[in-house]
Amino acid sequence: MAYSIDLSGRVALVTGASSGLGAQFARTLAEAGAAVVLASRRTDKLRDLRLQIEAAGGDAHVVEMDVTNLDSIKSAVAHAETEVGSIDILVNNSGVSTTQRLVDVTEEDYDFVMNTNTKGAFFVAQEVGKRMVARSRGAAPGTFTGGRIINIASMAGLKVLQQIGVYCMSKAAVVHMTRAMALEWGKFGINTNAICPGYIDTEINHHHWETEGGQKLMSMLPRKRVGQPKDLDALIVMLASAQSDFINGAIIAADDGFAL
Repeated sequence: MAYSIDLSGRVALVTGASSGLGAQFARTLAEAGAAVVLASRRTDKLRDLRLQIEAAGGDAHVVEMDVTNLDSIKSAVAHAETEVGSIDILVNNSGVSTTQRLVDVTEEDYDFVMNTNTKGAFFVAQEVGKRMVARSRGAAPGTFTGGRIINIASMAGLKVLQQIGVYCMSKAAVVHMTRAMALEWGKFGINTNAICPGYIDTEINHHHWETEGGQKLMSMLPRKRVGQPKDLDALIVMLASAQSDFINGAIIAADDGFAL
């Protein structure tokens, strides 16, 4: 007997959906039946993605969101819930990085990474989480179907890597943030978990894996390969579903064993 997960009737908000893993998460959740709200600063790419999802039979909507701006977060979440309905699933995916030694990090570099990866991720989850808590408190007994918050951290939050120290710090904070949210919001039927992806081949870094440096890095990986965005499909759908009801506060490495 085949096993399947159906997210029909659920609303998912995906931040950083304009490219890379965010775009893949959105496509995957839409394929599973969720109505997907695509959020990013680059709405032109979001509109293209919406057309792709709709052409495949899915339901997608676009909101502009700058996760470094609290007013933008609140406005985008309110707009999403007005247009589509209460958010059941948050994929908290927005992230940036810089590359340099710690002694060369400027205040601007530090703020650029932390404001998006840590502060931005926190306040997006907080805004959605507050609404989920309010729904849980106001629901008739047995009618609240639960919330799912999936924070996208990184294996760099579990294993320190050279040249991206501030990024590692920011994602380590997301790991602990996930546990704190799971502890505080679990009693309201909200499950908060984190995925820590390893090296994934996306359009942003695809060229790197063909360079000498990229090939050298790949040779140091446990199975001498990088992942594809689709490698996270089953995990994101499972964590977004009712079938993950007993999974709360989990920090799941999806890195082919690199952080071991």
